[in-house]
Amino acid sequence: MKGGLLVQNAMMVLPNGIKEGDLRVENGLIKSIAPHGGLVPEQGEFVIDATGLHLLPGVIDPHVHFREPGNPEKEDLESGSRAAAAGGITAFLDMPNTIPNATKMEVLQDKFLAASQKAVTHSGFFIGATSTNLDDLIQAVGTPQRPDNAGVCGIKIFMGSSTGDLLVHEQKHLEEIFANTAGIIATHAEDEMRLQSRIAEFSHRTDIAAHAECRDVECALLATKRASALAKDHDHRLHIVHLTSGAEADWLASNKGNLITTEACVQHLTFDQNDVEERGVRLLMNPPIRYTEDKETLWKRLKDGTIDCVVTDHAPHTLEAKSIGYPKAPAGMPGVETSLPLMLTHAMDEKCSVSDVVRWMCEKPAEVYNIENKGSLIEGYDGDLTLVDLETRRTITDADTWTKVGWTPYAGFELTGLPMWTIVDGIPVHSRSKDGSFKGNSLVKPGQTGRPLRFR
Repeated sequence: MKGGLLVQNAMMVLPNGIKEGDLRVENGLIKSIAPHGGLVPEQGEFVIDATGLHLLPGVIDPHVHFREPGNPEKEDLESGSRAAAAGGITAFLDMPNTIPNATKMEVLQDKFLAASQKAVTHSGFFIGATSTNLDDLIQAVGTPQRPDNAGVCGIKIFMGSSTGDLLVHEQKHLEEIFANTAGIIATHAEDEMRLQSRIAEFSHRTDIAAHAECRDVECALLATKRASALAKDHDHRLHIVHLTSGAEADWLASNKGNLITTEACVQHLTFDQNDVEERGVRLLMNPPIRYTEDKETLWKRLKDGTIDCVVTDHAPHTLEAKSIGYPKAPAGMPGVETSLPLMLTHAMDEKCSVSDVVRWMCEKPAEVYNIENKGSLIEGYDGDLTLVDLETRRTITDADTWTKVGWTPYAGFELTGLPMWTIVDGIPVHSRSKDGSFKGNSLVKPGQTGRPLRFR
């Protein structure tokens, strides 16, 4: 199949509203959008009757950890992209904390190759910053005078200890990176000095509630302010990843400016301290799940535009590794196959609208990372589509997941908005039926669909 596809009778979530009609994909691109229908099937075209379904642009998740290379028992590019496709995600940006860390173009080239052979969705990759790899960063993204992304979506800086050896916290090294590189810097904003002093102070605690107390709001706010100042001093685009606290969101509402964007994770919009107490180390992540008032403020700032994107920070660990308990259990949780249904469930529960979800999970990730031809249902854009069922609710269990680790932090949740069809460049890659299994069916071979994302 070469991307000849016709979707009929869908409720299409277009940039100017939701309208019932038809959409045609030809040669991988959206050729025609007919808000009132009337498109007639052509010879050899794959036709989907989408009566009762909503048609969305393919979701872009700009924050995943697919663990390849280094930890294939947790995830690889095939399993991660299949899980993403099951969740309606047609493109992902993968973080650099693999083994080895993706801090050099040679490692990134290996990841590009692996994605071409294994992934079933589109892919992009960050290069990781260290205190000594400025030349590698410039090779990947260019300089302010001569920007050149070389297929790399951006630089990831861990300002606080979270993963392996990827840490840049001294001012001189941060200044060097912000002053001499192009593109966008995505930063994990936690203050390293405060973090280390707090970890020592809380070392006697083994209750999981200590996690949010240790990695406190001040730890996050200090780093967010510092990164923002660096961006403004050096006129450098900055994206603050996984915002968790109301204090950060409120501060950014007044101080963000045009250079800075940010994101919130689905889990920080869904869980609070009560869920952490109930579900334990399954909800352990960095930065931590915080408090009810933080969750409510994140929603407020998401709706007013302070927060741009909704992401997963998909970071799978095995339940065996998690079972060691706090504080030694690894931080992170899977999420790519549940993020869209969860946000659409929030929409059906009147927390937001379906068009809001499309803006936060499709349009804005494409805008923030300057991804070409994606994020909206527009004629001429790539034929990446997701058809979702907003009428049926089903309860998810650990057994319903495609991720290699085989569990979900949302086990027991009743969700709507499951993707019935996920389509990449006009080719169906995953399908479900209303009466079939929750997991659905993967439809393509490794590497058959998807390609490197293009960045403007």
